[in-house]
Amino acid sequence: MIMFDFSLSKLGDAITGNIGTVAIFVSIIVAVFLIAFQAEKIINRANERVEKKSFKIHRITIIAMLSAVAVILNLLSFPLWFAPGFYKLDFSELPVLVGAFALGPVAGTTIEAVKILLNLVINGTATAFIGEIANFVVGCAFVIPAAIVYYHKRTKKGALVALSVGTVVNLIVACCMNAFVLIPVYANMFHMDVIGAGTAVNSLITDMTTFVLLAVAPFNLLKAAAVSLVTAFIYKPISKLITSVKDKQ
Repeated sequence: MIMFDFSLSKLGDAITGNIGTVAIFVSIIVAVFLIAFQAEKIINRANERVEKKSFKIHRITIIAMLSAVAVILNLLSFPLWFAPGFYKLDFSELPVLVGAFALGPVAGTTIEAVKILLNLVINGTATAFIGEIANFVVGCAFVIPAAIVYYHKRTKKGALVALSVGTVVNLIVACCMNAFVLIPVYANMFHMDVIGAGTAVNSLITDMTTFVLLAVAPFNLLKAAAVSLVTAFIYKPISKLITSVKDKQ
């Protein structure tokens, strides 16, 4: 309890000291939600789907459960040999993707947002919210396109196409976020030599381009591929549990 209070205190201080960044963070979350809502609206209209009130309650419960799993998986992260230690692999996008496939883009975006916000409550921020903004955007860049594609063709082939599209969009957004936002901000705000950290791991990394190509790109590609592979194996059994309740109500 003392540690939890301490984390909340640090988080409060970080919010107070970075009002501008927090405002940007909130604006980005709102913008991404609007995109997800619009996408889901179009999907539901095309499929002529209307959810019953009873399933909406079940939907909230499923989102809460998947969010909790995402938070736990987010804490179980580990570094990889080809990237600096601050790039850590985790499987927290797995429940986000499952939720997006089963319930739609809005559910996936909600789980992603709850995961990030709860992680802030537990651990605070060491990046003045810049890292959290990037994680949210990059995560949604994977989940939302994949969910949109899957909802147009809910078959095994459709799922593979959806995961491939999500991986490509995620990779592009992750590389751009790192090259044009994260690395410059870390260098200017925290005087952190990110490129030097990459060189220490891989001598071929000498500038921004090689850092993105040899560290950022393979890291995000491996993460997306791993999450996609696991999702392909576990999604159907989990989705049957979700949709069976919907069909009965």
